[in-house]
Parts: sequence; C-alpha cells; structure tokens
Amino acid sequence: MSRELILALNPRMQFTRIAVYRLNTTVFLKKINHKPEELLGFKTYADQVPMRAKIVLEELKNNDIRIDDITVVIGRGGLLRPVKSGVYKVNEQMCKHLSGNEYGDDVVNLGGLLSQALAGELSNATAYIADPVVVDELDDIARITGRPEYKKKSIFHALDHKTSARKFAQSIYKKYEDLNLIIAHLGGGISIGAHKKGKVVDSNQAYDGDGPFSPIRSGSLPIGDLIRECYSGKYSQDEMLSKQTGKGGLYAHFNTYSGYDVCKMRDAGDKKATEVLSAMAYQVAKSIGAMYPVFGGQNVDGIVITGGMAKDELLVREIKERVEMIAPVSIQPGAEVLGALADYGNLILRKETEILEY
Repeated sequence: MSRELILALNPRMQFTRIAVYRLNTTVFLKKINHKPEELLGFKTYADQVPMRAKIVLEELKNNDIRIDDITVVIGRGGLLRPVKSGVYKVNEQMCKHLSGNEYGDDVVNLGGLLSQALAGELSNATAYIADPVVVDELDDIARITGRPEYKKKSIFHALDHKTSARKFAQSIYKKYEDLNLIIAHLGGGISIGAHKKGKVVDSNQAYDGDGPFSPIRSGSLPIGDLIRECYSGKYSQDEMLSKQTGKGGLYAHFNTYSGYDVCKMRDAGDKKATEVLSAMAYQVAKSIGAMYPVFGGQNVDGIVITGGMAKDELLVREIKERVEMIAPVSIQPGAEVLGALADYGNLILRKETEILEY
C-alpha cells in the first residue's frame, strides 16, 4: 500500500478545514477555528498565511501525521485570471497574483498561498490548486452586457459545481459530458450554473456581481440606488465593496455570518428571519429558472442543489417547489471540498490528470 499522503486545505473566513488522505481513506480531519481577535491585525487575507500555516503544521505534528509522507498539498484556487478546468501546480506567478490581490482580496486566495507555504515546510511535497473559482467556460453571448466596457466574468464555485455534477451523473449511470444540468451552490456565496454537456456555459457572477443574496453577499441590487450611495460621500470604495461582499446578505440583516444561526432564528419563530430566508429561496429559484433558456430548448436532465445551506430542509423545499417542473431536483447537502480535492490529489499521484501551468 502506498505511503504517500495528500493534504487537502479549505481556508474560510474564520476557520481552516484540513484533511489528510492515503488513497481514498481519510487519515485525519480537522476544523481549525480562528478567533476573531486573532485575525484583526491582518490587513489582507494573504497576511494570514504564516499564522495559518504554523497552526496547520502544529496540528499535523500533534496528531502524529507522518509529514514526510505528504507529497501533495492541494487547496481551493483563488481569484486569478480566467483559466480552464483542471489541476494547476502553484507557481511564482500565481502566488504573486494571489498575494498582491491582482484580481481581488478574498479568503479563497488562501487556498493556493497556504498550499505553497506548507509545501515549502514539507520535505517531499508539491503545492497544487484544482478548479479555481475563475474557471471560465462561458459562451460568448453570456459575457455581453448593456455596457460594452463591462464584460460578465466567470467567478463561481467551480470545484463544488464540477464535483456535484459528476456525482449526480454517476448516480444515474451517465457521463457528466452527456448531460444538461443546473447546479445551485448555496454557501457563504451562492452561484447558479448552466452545465451544458460538461461545460459551465453560463452562471451568475457570484463573487461581487449579480444573482441571489447569500449569507455574506448582497447579490443583485437596484443599481441606481447603489450608484447614488457611492457618490453620497458617506462611504469609501472599500466600504462600498464590503457592503456588497463580506457584509451583505444575511449579515447585513442579522449581523451574523452564519446562515445556520439565521435558520435557527426562523425555526424559533422570528418573523424577519422567516421573511428574509424565504426571499433568499425565492431569488435562488428565480436564478435557476433563468438558466433554463440557456439550453436552447434541450431537456434539462437535473437540478442539483448543494452547499452548506442545502442542509436546511425548509429552505431547500421552498426552492424545490418553484423549480421542480423544470427537471428532477437532487439535493447534495454540504460542500465536499476536501473530498473533491483529495480526488484530484489521487489523480495526481496516479498520473491520470494533466498538470496545467498558470
């Protein structure tokens, strides 16, 4: 049996999930929580890398993980230039773009940076990312907006979308490349994608653009009101950007990043929580419906709802009731980020995937 280990990383705003795999077996799994006061002193997410890397290494050593056996360190990809789907070796140019926030400052940038930092501390490891959030397979027509200087960007939960789509295809004994699917990822952000025969040909610009509001993002807003607020003199550019991404959505309504907490408020009878969550479900359903014409009259083989918020049965039921006439709805609660990364790690070890260059 191979002794080679895979270290998978999923850094989030207030925690870092890590897992160690040998082949398809989970050797170690840990959610490392970061106290808010530990993060206050960091201006950017990239500044957190040394702190998070140190804690991860300590966890591995304290749990008797044979760190010399780790040969693949793989994380979620960050905000980079548009790329095709697949596995990328972390290189100097990628780290420069991620640490310099060339395409935006978001916690997802830590995926590649933390992988590189940890691989540098391990004697036999190489750093990779897989299916970063900037995977771009959009049809040309999907890029055009009402202003020629603004092009729609492909920024969505590519890793979870692709993994969920392939899992659904496997469940019905079909190939992902033979299906038309609509995937809705409900996490800290919400992305809805039209998967046409293995390509995500359209999606909402989930990072700081259109689509449903989410636990931390405002989604589509009345643009005139937004522009007037930008020029009101009350807010800086950074403050306006944080109102859209980071402090929008459920956070703006309830001052919590946790969708789970808002669902508990609803279940306890809170009227506002009930209304806002229903509005979020309504917007998700509208976005799913908006993807139906993308297929040009072809049948949609399935709608897959995934992500952490998909664990809430009432929220999912409200979405399902509005869209199930389009296609059968499959629920995949949770986001299997670490497992998806491990699958790619095994492909790397078996030399069954092309290693792409950024």
